[in-house]
Amino acid sequence: MFDNSKPTVEMLGRYQPWHDGHTELFKRAQQTTGQVAIMVRDVKDASGGEGQDDNPFDFNDVIKDISTKLLEKGFTIDEDYIIIKVPNIVDISYGRGVGYTFTEHDLGKDIHNISATKIRERMRKEGKLDAKH
Repeated sequence: MFDNSKPTVEMLGRYQPWHDGHTELFKRAQQTTGQVAIMVRDVKDASGGEGQDDNPFDFNDVIKDISTKLLEKGFTIDEDYIIIKVPNIVDISYGRGVGYTFTEHDLGKDIHNISATKIRERMRKEGKLDAKH
């Protein structure tokens, strides 16, 4: 069972859609503390920041996508991770000695080359996603 009082790794993103790169990052995060808080920015049909204007999936679609794909890898919602809807966060500000760190994981060239933009383009060509409005 997910325990809010235990150390937790946070993943913040749009996840438009969740892809293998996100899954690999999740695996690293989950190994760190045993549980992850996936914070989903509420950006459907809104700008997610500079160069992030294509956001066709709503929060419920994102939750379903994440939980389905992580279950396929053996991870269970409310045990290994939770999903939290957050505002359209575009900056994280912090002071000194805040009690947490920022970690960038090198997941290798193949994983870093995965692009949700390209996935959405492919989904549109295959008729799985409406044309960008």
